[in-house]
Amino acid sequence: MLYNIHMLQSIFNLLTQLDQIFWRYFAFVLIVILGLILTVRAGFFQIRALPAIFKTFFQFLGRTPEGERGVHPLKAFFASTGGMIGIGNIVGIITAVQIGGPGALIWVWIAGIIGAIVKYCEIYLGFKYREPNKQGGYDGGPMYFLKKAFKSRLLPIAVAGLLCVYGVEIYQFSVITESVSSNWNINRFVVMAVLLGLVLYAAIGGVRRIGQICTWVMPFFLVVYLGMGFWVIGQELAALPAILVDVFKSAFTGHAAVGGFVGSTVVLAIQLGIARAAYSADIGVGYDSIIQSESATQHPEKQARLAILGVVIDNVICTFSILIVLVSGAWKALEPMEGSELIQVALGTYFPYMEYFIPFFLIVTGYTTIIAFFVVGIKCACYLSPRFGRALYIFYGSTSFVFFSFVPQHQALLVMSVSGAMLLSINLLGIFRLRKEIAFDEVDLPLKEVA
Repeated sequence: MLYNIHMLQSIFNLLTQLDQIFWRYFAFVLIVILGLILTVRAGFFQIRALPAIFKTFFQFLGRTPEGERGVHPLKAFFASTGGMIGIGNIVGIITAVQIGGPGALIWVWIAGIIGAIVKYCEIYLGFKYREPNKQGGYDGGPMYFLKKAFKSRLLPIAVAGLLCVYGVEIYQFSVITESVSSNWNINRFVVMAVLLGLVLYAAIGGVRRIGQICTWVMPFFLVVYLGMGFWVIGQELAALPAILVDVFKSAFTGHAAVGGFVGSTVVLAIQLGIARAAYSADIGVGYDSIIQSESATQHPEKQARLAILGVVIDNVICTFSILIVLVSGAWKALEPMEGSELIQVALGTYFPYMEYFIPFFLIVTGYTTIIAFFVVGIKCACYLSPRFGRALYIFYGSTSFVFFSFVPQHQALLVMSVSGAMLLSINLLGIFRLRKEIAFDEVDLPLKEVA
C-alpha cells in the first residue's frame, strides 16, 4: 500500500515537471506567437468584429436554420460555452492568483485577447473539414483538420486519445464532490453516484441534449454570478484603484510574500495566468471545435464568430472571480485552502449561507462543463474505435471520476493541465500550417441554412 502511494506521488511529481515545461517553454510560446501572428494577419479581427459577432448571435436567435442535419447554431454555442464556463472560471482560475499573485490577472486578459483569435481559427477549421455522420449530425474538430495539415493519421489519433483523457473532467467532478459532501454533510459515495448518473444521462444524449441543458443553465449562471461580483466590487470600490495598481505592477515585477501568500515571480504570474486562462477557455485544446462543428449552419465563419463571444464571456467571468478574492483579501489567507474553499470564504464575507449556495452553484456550473467534455470524449473514443469506443469510454470515464474524487484537487487539475498543454501544442501547429485557409472578413451571407 505504501509502495503504491509513493509510486502515485512519483507520477504526479513527473506530471508537475511536464506541466511546468509545457506551459513555460512550449504552450505559452505557441499561444503568444501564433495568437499575435493571427491577430496581425486578421487585422485585430477579434476586436473590430465585435459588432458583427453580436449581430450574428441575434440573427441566429431570431431564425431557425432549415434542414434536419446538425443542431441549432445557438444550441451548439451554448453547449460549447457550458463546457467553457463553470468551475474553471470560479475555482480553477483562482489558483493563478494563489500561486502567481495578483499580476496573473493581466496575463489572463492577454490570454483572452490573443486566445480569442486562436479559438476562431480552430472552430473555423474544425467546421470546414467536418464530415456528416450516421446519426444525422456532423463529426469535426482537430482530428479532421490535422489530417489535412499533416497528411498523416498519427497526429489525429494522438489528439483523439488525449481528448479522451481531457474529456473526463476529473477536476470539476472532484470539486463538486468535495464541496457538496463537506458542506451539506452527505456521504461522498452518494454524491458521486448521483452526479455520475446525471452526467451519463446527459452525455449519452449527445450535443443536442447538452445544448438544451446549457441553453437554460448558462443565462441563469451569468446573471447571478455577475450580479454577486458587481455587489462585492461595489462594496470595496474605494480600494479597487490600489488593487489594480498592484495587479499591473506585480504582473511585470512579481509579488513579495504577504499574509499567507508566499510570493511569486514574473515567470510564475505569466505561466499561471496564461495556463489557467487557456484551461478555462479551452484555447487550442480542440474540444470546442468538435462541439461547434455539429452546428446546422453551413457557414463556418458565422459559427466561428460565436466562439469569440464565448471567450469574451469566459474572460469576464474569470476577471470577476479574481477581483472577488483580491478585493475581499481572501487570497492572503494564512491557512492554505482549496480554490473552492477560497471563493466560498471570499463571497461569505458579503453574502450569508454561502456554505449552502456555493455547493449548489458549483453543481450547476460544473455539471454543464463535465457533460460537454464527456460528449467530446465519447466522440473521440468512437473515432478511435467505432465499434467499442463508446462502451469502453463510459467505463473508463466512470472509474476515473470515482478515483480522482479521492485525490487532492490540485492533482486532478494537474492531469487536465498537462493533457490540455499537449493538445494545445499539437493543434496550434496544425492551425499554423492551415492559417492561409482561414477566412475572416467574409461577406455577410443571408441566414438561409441548408443542411
